[in-house]
Amino acid sequence: MPDATPPAGSPAPALPEKPKKSKTGWFVGIGVAVVAVVVAGVLIAVNLAGTGSSQAAGSKNVTVKIGTTEQAAPYWSILKKKAAAEGITIDVVGFSDYTQANPALADGQIDLNLFQHLQFLANYDVQAKQDLVPIASTLVVPLPLYSKKYDSVDAIPQGAQIAIPNDATNQARALLVLQKAGLLTLKDGGNTLATPADIDVAASKVTVIPVDAAQTAPALNSADGAIVNNNFALTAGIDPKSAIFQDDPKSETAEPYINAFVAREKDKDNATYLKVAELYHSKEVTESVLAESKNTAVIVDKPQSDLIAVLDTLKKNIEAAK
Repeated sequence: MPDATPPAGSPAPALPEKPKKSKTGWFVGIGVAVVAVVVAGVLIAVNLAGTGSSQAAGSKNVTVKIGTTEQAAPYWSILKKKAAAEGITIDVVGFSDYTQANPALADGQIDLNLFQHLQFLANYDVQAKQDLVPIASTLVVPLPLYSKKYDSVDAIPQGAQIAIPNDATNQARALLVLQKAGLLTLKDGGNTLATPADIDVAASKVTVIPVDAAQTAPALNSADGAIVNNNFALTAGIDPKSAIFQDDPKSETAEPYINAFVAREKDKDNATYLKVAELYHSKEVTESVLAESKNTAVIVDKPQSDLIAVLDTLKKNIEAAK
């Protein structure tokens, strides 16, 4: 599921070619040239510019390009069919590298993307000086703690070592999960920008080992436990039900990790894009999404204004921490 964890070692794909504007015109004229005098002429010009998504919002037979890192997910075929019934063709553009889908959107090569949570988006907007915005929420995927040595959090001993993802977004979330589990304490309570340097060692029960997110599942063979993102856990054949702890996807603290359809700021009210997001929340699509996550994901349907408010707060926090 989308949790904004870049697959390790994945080559960055070449960005799709920018959509080129096409112009088609017909000149219909009936004229008789007599000493360079035009007797009659009729000009009919039709300008069809850009991709189908540039057509008037809500118009029929439009194409919407959506970038994603989970293009093989079964729910896309269901969503495509539902969209087609509304006169919308969904063109799924796959990326194997999480760092490419936002630049492609900002550059106008795709119309929407669906792969990231709000914290990841906030980091991108601030660092790239962009204004991409969430237009609709999709889901939250809990971040679980697993262990092959211990069957409960209480059983984890003093001094135990826990592997966590080392990318900034998921590392901070992992630290917050361990704090919630009572295994460590962060100075001043921590936040979504926390790092291992913020751990109050004297007040903590465990130490952390930051590793590439893709290595957290293998780390279970040597460490006392590991925080493993859902996509890597499923790939490794780990049963999500075996997690000994996870954050609460319905809590306020999970809001930064709500996944969303993202658009350029100028397109946040585009009726066609909003219709696609609405269709995502249909029963057939969400059932497929939940089945794909083995029922670990929680569908979220928050108003766009709430999502943008959360994003703005996250961006202000990032700016303040510079």
